[in-house]
Amino acid sequence: LLSANVIFRPSFKLRQRTSVLTLNSSLKVHDYTSNVSLYNPTDYSCSLPKGLILGTTTIPTLSFSKCTSIDHQLVNDNINKLIRHITDSTQREEIKTILHQHEKLFDTSKPAIAINVKPHEIKTLDHPPPSSRPYYSTPHKEEEMYKIVQELLYYGLIRKSYSPFAAPALLVAKHDGSWRMVVDYKKLNNMTIKDNHPLPNMEQTIRRLGGGYKFFSKLDMKSGFWQIPIKEGDKHKTAFITADGLYEWNVLAQGLKNSPPSFQRVMADILSPCRQFSLVYIDDIVVFSRSFEEHLNHLQQLLCILSKYNFQLNPPKCKLFHQKIDYLSHIISEGGFQPNNERIQSIMKLREPSTLVEANKFLGGLSWYRKFIPRFASIAAPIHKVTNLTKNNRKNFRWEKPQHEAFLQLKQFLITSPLFLDYPNDNYPVIMTTDASKVGIGGTLQQNINGEIKNLYYHSQVTSSTQRRYDPIELEALAIWMCFQRMRSYLLGRSIIIYTDHCPLCNMMNSTVKNRRVDRISILLQEFNIEKIIHIKGQHNCLADYLSRHPIPREEEIFDEDYGIAKRDKGEPTVMGRVPDDTTPLAGAVMTRSKVKQLQLKQDRNSTTTPTERNKITLPPIEEETDQMKEDPSQIIAKNTLDIELLKIEQGKDSDIQKKIAEVMKNAIKSTYEFKNGLLYKLMIMREGCNTKKKLIYLPSSMINDLLQVYHSDPLSGHFGVQRTYLKIKNKY
Repeated sequence: LLSANVIFRPSFKLRQRTSVLTLNSSLKVHDYTSNVSLYNPTDYSCSLPKGLILGTTTIPTLSFSKCTSIDHQLVNDNINKLIRHITDSTQREEIKTILHQHEKLFDTSKPAIAINVKPHEIKTLDHPPPSSRPYYSTPHKEEEMYKIVQELLYYGLIRKSYSPFAAPALLVAKHDGSWRMVVDYKKLNNMTIKDNHPLPNMEQTIRRLGGGYKFFSKLDMKSGFWQIPIKEGDKHKTAFITADGLYEWNVLAQGLKNSPPSFQRVMADILSPCRQFSLVYIDDIVVFSRSFEEHLNHLQQLLCILSKYNFQLNPPKCKLFHQKIDYLSHIISEGGFQPNNERIQSIMKLREPSTLVEANKFLGGLSWYRKFIPRFASIAAPIHKVTNLTKNNRKNFRWEKPQHEAFLQLKQFLITSPLFLDYPNDNYPVIMTTDASKVGIGGTLQQNINGEIKNLYYHSQVTSSTQRRYDPIELEALAIWMCFQRMRSYLLGRSIIIYTDHCPLCNMMNSTVKNRRVDRISILLQEFNIEKIIHIKGQHNCLADYLSRHPIPREEEIFDEDYGIAKRDKGEPTVMGRVPDDTTPLAGAVMTRSKVKQLQLKQDRNSTTTPTERNKITLPPIEEETDQMKEDPSQIIAKNTLDIELLKIEQGKDSDIQKKIAEVMKNAIKSTYEFKNGLLYKLMIMREGCNTKKKLIYLPSSMINDLLQVYHSDPLSGHFGVQRTYLKIKNKY
């Protein structure tokens, strides 16, 4: 820039890696140069390395025009879309007149905060204020975070803070490429006292709507939680920290515990005068009437109340003057109500088995429900008849009419009473069981009522090509997230127990898992009342496992735009997939062309056998780049493995290992070792409270140097420090 006024912000590296201090400031650029003041608070000299980025400068282009007037063009567009299905011109004009009397409800050009309502309170245990440092971020993301914070400040949703509380904020990507800020309130939520305000009984709500009403309107609140103010004395508890400072919320932030019951309390209180013709379930309001004139009057009364308290609607999700609506997984009309089959699609669309393996998997998926399905053995007998075949007779497998009828009958048991509940029982927690595979994700929602398992919801979904490259822990967390999104109305405000066969997820709601995707999902789930996550063995996770391997396609995207969950952070490298436990341990890393050249030169100089050669590193010649490499150099991946055959040979030479193998052969049941396929494994419990044992290869002492070469010294392994190298090795050897 030749000349300009810019805003300077110090870089993260300058703040974290040196003792030098500098402030956010306004700088004047003249003739391509400007001056930045630095301060060294220590008594020692400090040198700055060449190339260190001091900070970033931006030209202030943000200009929000604060205006109390209504955007009439936007209001007209929103109202016209809401009533375009009304064919009677007279009725359409009557509705339009009423809606324009409450234009502010439909003006979504700027946020709105409710007035004269009970503010949200945050009652906490006697505990020191939790505080965290800001998360590391890229300069691009810091700039995006700064813009979002400035906009929130402008509209009064947040304010600057001097609180001892500090929760870290981060960005998640939305589908349109923009960003949304979320705050990690795990520590605050752990010390927050639970609000036991009840949600409406779902069965009573649905049955009340089925009373012969002809007209229905469904209203959705725009960013509902943001419209509820926070009690002045509790605002400091919501403080969050970014690279630019500390701020606190004036409104109910996403991710705070007790948000659903608090919102329900406010809406129930203000809409109590309309309780004879309206129902509210969190941020969904339904108005029901027996005639057009009556509905016009009812809607007018309700809109008056919402306008009085300065609420704002979300027009794209509202429906006005419809004779049939979809509400809480039911289709409501004058003729009554009926389930919309959303909860049982995953069972109804299950494909019939066509092979012996598929038939056995189907029976295995139902094994957990055997004791709850009357006459299970006799109903399933035709399928058992064609699956209980000797090895030589498996080619004679036939799936015919008796098997087809048994298959349909067993599916029917899963989606009808008494095994399937129409509504959740408010006196019991809900139990979510999930599983994931490379093919898809699956989950069931259940309740244990007096020792009997009752099903509420089945879900399965095909994973995308991107998701199939996720690590196992990320896939399992994704299964939980997708099920929560699909079953949201059945989960908000209820006590939830999650069962998963992936042990590392058991503590994800209380502490960091050190995985970017998993930690983001755990933050987005903070608004739900998750009591605990329990590990179960895979053999007890039958139906969820079966659904994950036989998913049904979903046309719509599952991710919720209100929160946004990035499949991949913009501007960040692809995360390498970890190696499944049942495969040969290997080290994979992104390899630059310079590293390839260095290693090739090193190999040319060394004519003798080295550990690197013995570990079978295969390097592509630089001049033989593929088209894919040219398009995306970050995807050049090399694989570096320990030779299994060499492991077997070296174990055979190790006297200590041979003694342990002899002990295993004498008493394999009580041994903490396992000898399988010519290799000795150590059986280890990797996590406290988890009973699942993991097989770790018993490494011969003669191969320790080779292992370190693979996981540390080799250029492909990143040359990480002692701790990170140890963490990479400890779960495999």
